[in-house]
Amino acid sequence: MVKTMSLKHEGMRVVPYSEMKTMSFQNTPSYLLIKQQWPSFADQELLNAKSEIENVESAQDDDDLLTRLYRNVSVFKRSYELMEQTLKVYVYEEGERPIFHEFDLRGIYASEGWFMKQLTTKTKFVTKDPSKAHLFYLPFGSHNLEHTLYAPDSHTLTNLIEYLNSYINFIKGRYPFWNRTCGGDHFLVACHDWAPEETRHHMANCIKSLCNADLREGFLFGKDTSLPETYMRPNQDSLRNIGGKAPSERSILAFFAGQMHGDVRPTLLKFWEDKDPSMKILGYVKKRQYMRHMKNSRYCICARGYEVNSPRVVEAITYECVPVIISDNFVVPFLETLNWESFAVFVLEKDIPNLKNILESIPEKRYTEMHENVKRVQRHFIWHLNPQKYDIFHMILHSIWYTRVFRSRH
Repeated sequence: MVKTMSLKHEGMRVVPYSEMKTMSFQNTPSYLLIKQQWPSFADQELLNAKSEIENVESAQDDDDLLTRLYRNVSVFKRSYELMEQTLKVYVYEEGERPIFHEFDLRGIYASEGWFMKQLTTKTKFVTKDPSKAHLFYLPFGSHNLEHTLYAPDSHTLTNLIEYLNSYINFIKGRYPFWNRTCGGDHFLVACHDWAPEETRHHMANCIKSLCNADLREGFLFGKDTSLPETYMRPNQDSLRNIGGKAPSERSILAFFAGQMHGDVRPTLLKFWEDKDPSMKILGYVKKRQYMRHMKNSRYCICARGYEVNSPRVVEAITYECVPVIISDNFVVPFLETLNWESFAVFVLEKDIPNLKNILESIPEKRYTEMHENVKRVQRHFIWHLNPQKYDIFHMILHSIWYTRVFRSRH
């Protein structure tokens, strides 16, 4: 992994999860609403969808969706239905491989490649008629961009930024679609740490689905969405090894293992490595041992590295271990939809010395409920070779769709 060079607002205050929840549910600020140079039929379809979602009647649990896992299950269900019925995405054919149209399906940046492949080859959402499109996809891979153009030890992203700027200028000159909304109905899906900086200026008005969803790096509620980071190994079946032990059989209170990237993980080890037998806080371990500990732990620590995001969040959910997120100002995936407090714990970085007390203060009944909720929410974080209803592909797309709907201007 290349250490990040991105620019942060270091003086920004820490925004707790409870406040993020409120911010994400507020009306989209007027300056983020999309201004169209001329109207289209697709615009009216989005306004109709917005009205239906805003006026949906409350629903009870059904066989598919458990109310307590969602911010508002009725809103999510209706929005998802409308997405399936309505959404059309135009994918630009322009762009040279390997930066564009190349599926990078392995490693910690694989989410962007899996999304690109499944949207363009496995679903009904793509249209060849741009006049029918509600969204326009910029099909580049941020990892391929870094791998292809970054000069090692140059400590500059200038050529990467200029490459993307040239692409935007090309499609602006060739098509009218970007200019109609100043890029507001365009979106990108990018998992590399540098993506916020690479897209900060020339793609400022786009909907950005980012793994590095950091308020300090300019993430905007009402415009951007958080992309789950999923570590995909070669030839890995995402359903293989899924699950873990029952709550009563999980002998470890809390588990963490990983490289010492950033300053939070060394702090975690400083206070908890070899300090308490119930707290298995380690440096790097091999894959098999890592997976075994996750399956045997009540809580899995998802501590930030160089950046706020970590594949441990999805891994914890996959192995039915309650995620403990220690990453200030990290916007968790699907925040507009999921009630994260029902299946995860949020700990501020400053509270690492008190970590064990925080976890032990959670009543047994509450932990058991959270464990069950992790099992129920798991479906939203799993990749399938062929996309399935409510899976991670559809949840990523729904976050983008939902954002586009609520950026619509009457």
